[in-house]
Amino acid sequence: MEKLIPFTVNDLAKVTNHRSGEIKFGEKMIVIPKGVDKISFLKDSEAKYVLLGIPEDIGVRANFGRPGAASAWESAIKSIANIQHNRFSKGSQIIVLGQINVLEEMRDVENLDFNDIDDRSKLSQLVEKIDKEVSHIIFTIVKAGKIPIIIGGGHNNAYGNIKGSALAKGKPINAINFDAHSDFRILEGRHSGNGFSYAYEEGFLKKYFIFGLHENYTSKSVLDIIKKLEDRVRYNTYDSVNIRKEKDFSREMALALEFIRTDSFGIEIDLDAIPNIASSAMTISGFSVEELRQFISFFGQHRNATYIHICEGAPDLADSPNNNLIGKLIGYLVTDFIKANNEKNII
Repeated sequence: MEKLIPFTVNDLAKVTNHRSGEIKFGEKMIVIPKGVDKISFLKDSEAKYVLLGIPEDIGVRANFGRPGAASAWESAIKSIANIQHNRFSKGSQIIVLGQINVLEEMRDVENLDFNDIDDRSKLSQLVEKIDKEVSHIIFTIVKAGKIPIIIGGGHNNAYGNIKGSALAKGKPINAINFDAHSDFRILEGRHSGNGFSYAYEEGFLKKYFIFGLHENYTSKSVLDIIKKLEDRVRYNTYDSVNIRKEKDFSREMALALEFIRTDSFGIEIDLDAIPNIASSAMTISGFSVEELRQFISFFGQHRNATYIHICEGAPDLADSPNNNLIGKLIGYLVTDFIKANNEKNII
């Protein structure tokens, strides 16, 4: 894990607001001590969850999206550190591993223009470089018997999450994606819109369910591809569930779980599915925060839930008074997953 910037005790102290009579997550979360072998520490720790940040938006830029997702990790860890440690949720269940070092890659994209063909090729190459780091670290975490909670970056990182998990499990895994978009576009060079199609093509992704596609923003070509692969790739649409009311939200979750539950599966969450959340592709229509939280609780309680990835949120794109709310939202989603995945709730 050479490209990892470890989180330290001092880092935790800086983001934790101590208050008399209260115990915050930041006072109880675990970091790997300096000089200790990371892999051995992960294997030996009783903590079940490992927090990893990916502070990049290169895949988003390569997909013609607005940059800003690189700021989600910093915002989220500040919020998570200040959640109350109590009988409902305990910070001691979490190891804060740190963040992937993408400083060099982020500097390299500063002057690249995604409208330029040559620059777009360079962006894709940088995404592939990050893919390798993400898949290696996720492999290490899952192989150690832990559950990664990955925060930040674009949905390009779904590829590394799936590949790393599949390699650790020794077989392809499934994925459920709460998203307005399929991210199953053609293999035209890596970006945030084809993480799942690359993982599928390369044999790391077995079954894939897209929950809540927006009909206005899914191309005919993608729908045609999915139709041909319906034994392994399925979806429902937001419009059919919440607008036309042809389908029931709870029933659709049950059907999606039935499709993926027989193997290990990743839970992918794209915050651009929630209205008015600053992201690379903001929407004004979509599922509510409460529905997203219910979704995570529902899928998080299954024993085959292998990781959760919360991406595309972009605090830097939010109006100043609201830019900390994305971190707070991610904090809710993280604790919803942990509460659902608690041993007494596992199904």
